[in-house]
Amino acid sequence: MDPIAYIIIGLVAAAIIALVFTNIRVVPQSKAYVMERLGAYSETWDTGLHIKVPFIDRIAKIVSLKEQVVDFDPQPVITKDNVTMQIDTVVFYQITDPKLYTYGVERPISAIENLSATTLRNIIGELELDSTLTSRDTINAKIRVILDEATDPWGIKVNRVELKNIIPPREIQDAMEKQMKAERERREAILRAEGEKQSKILVAEGHKESKILEAQADKQSAILAAEAVKEAKIREAEGEAEAIAKVQQANAEAIKMLNEANANEAVLKLKSLEAFAKAADGQATKIIIPSELQGLAGLAEGVIESVKK
Repeated sequence: MDPIAYIIIGLVAAAIIALVFTNIRVVPQSKAYVMERLGAYSETWDTGLHIKVPFIDRIAKIVSLKEQVVDFDPQPVITKDNVTMQIDTVVFYQITDPKLYTYGVERPISAIENLSATTLRNIIGELELDSTLTSRDTINAKIRVILDEATDPWGIKVNRVELKNIIPPREIQDAMEKQMKAERERREAILRAEGEKQSKILVAEGHKESKILEAQADKQSAILAAEAVKEAKIREAEGEAEAIAKVQQANAEAIKMLNEANANEAVLKLKSLEAFAKAADGQATKIIIPSELQGLAGLAEGVIESVKK
């Protein structure tokens, strides 16, 4: 065979091998290839190894299946009370059907942006300024539901919508700042008044408790003093009773001793005289001597005179 023929065969074989290798495709994770054959949709390649037919198949679109985020520029909207403000939105979406995403709508992101802007205007137009500022979650939920339903034919799933910024006019912002400042000052005054009220209540309760404790202390002191006086009087009475008992006991013992000693009448009269002398030792200025003691007194004087001689 002619060497030129070998060369031609070799070149043809190399071209075929190169053509085969150039038409081998590996689809990575979270990607999808939309394939067309002779200009019409044929299939969607998922993750893995694929080979396309040269000159017949072509990759129409490579689609990412990850959740994606798009931040739209601020849109002018008018509230129900005719306040114009700027609101920008952030949309989180995911492509669920690569075929519908490829052929469903031209420029799908632009379509989502326009749909989001018109939906936002419709919702905000039904709300007043204060409701708009305090109803972010409600607005987000309404926009998400509407966008999700509208993008289903496009193979797009809207997972979440967030109002990023709500920018009212400058004069509205100034009025809101003044209102917030006045509200903070009002709350501060209320808190200060509550603090002073609580402080006064605590001080009054402290004084009341102090008075109660002082009264209880005075009462306890008076009780202890009365008990002390009572105890002193009891001890004094017990002492006097004991002294009287001892005197009576001594007298009884003296009488007993006289009886045991068989004292005669003269001795008894002498004892009577001693008792009379004790009675006369007081503050009396006039003493009446019994008749039976007069003789005994004379006898005593005689004895005394004899002793002196």
